[in-house]
Amino acid sequence: MNTQSLGYAVHVSDPMPISVTEPLPNGEGRTFQPISTTLVHGERDAVLVDPPFTAGQIEEVAAWVAAGGKNIIAIVATHGHGDHWFGDNEFAQRFDAPVVATAGTIAVMHGNVQARPFAWDKLWPGQIPDTPVTAVTVPDNALTLEGHDLRLVDVGHTDTEQTSVLHVPDLGLVVAGDVLYNGAHMYIGESAGGGLDAWRGAISTVEALAPRHIVAGHKNKDLDDDATRVIAGTRQYLDSAEAALKECSSATEFFHAMLDRHPDLPYGRTLLWVGAKALYALREPGADPVAASVGAWF
Repeated sequence: MNTQSLGYAVHVSDPMPISVTEPLPNGEGRTFQPISTTLVHGERDAVLVDPPFTAGQIEEVAAWVAAGGKNIIAIVATHGHGDHWFGDNEFAQRFDAPVVATAGTIAVMHGNVQARPFAWDKLWPGQIPDTPVTAVTVPDNALTLEGHDLRLVDVGHTDTEQTSVLHVPDLGLVVAGDVLYNGAHMYIGESAGGGLDAWRGAISTVEALAPRHIVAGHKNKDLDDDATRVIAGTRQYLDSAEAALKECSSATEFFHAMLDRHPDLPYGRTLLWVGAKALYALREPGADPVAASVGAWF
């Protein structure tokens, strides 16, 4: 789409296998979510948001960016989960552009680097490049693209801590990272202790920006970016998950209940299972949140 000289494009990387052989409770093999990468572009320059993290995905998305012929002026990370930024330095070197994020996101990035040997590198061995945290903040969390304002907006806890979205007012666009999902099961494994209410607050913050288009960090590429539908679907999923958590006594029961409630979601069943295992593990006396979160993947 274009509004005068400004537009955006989205590349969705297909789900990848995870190197855990045990199937999901419904018998399926384990695969990761599709990952959305957004290019906000003017006539000459562009900002790249949330590129993916494995070598194969990086090559595919880098070729897509290069084919667009735009000069990349910044690479933006909306939050600290590694699947949305572990590839940033590869893109920064290829396109000679800085990596930009909020202070909160940068703090969570460091935590994900520390978790690499225990989680990420076991799930995708040999597929993730070196990931030094080189992201920097910018004054007022604001960028300018050919005279158009782009702003990183802190929204707090969603599927992890200290997340943000990129707001492009002149396009009516929010690049939402994992604040909003679009046609995929949501990862709620870090939502114990009031996290779902905090997430609802983050959605309200996005809604107050009055977007017309929302690019979700994990989306079904066959679906559009209609903001009203994406917001409503994400809220409905959180409400459904909260009800199921009250009704179900085990992670397996919760997993099947959510599949029954959302038969229209073809993606993200692995993340549904991982989140369920983490949340139900935390119900055990003396549970360690870090151990519960990491152990849920295996």
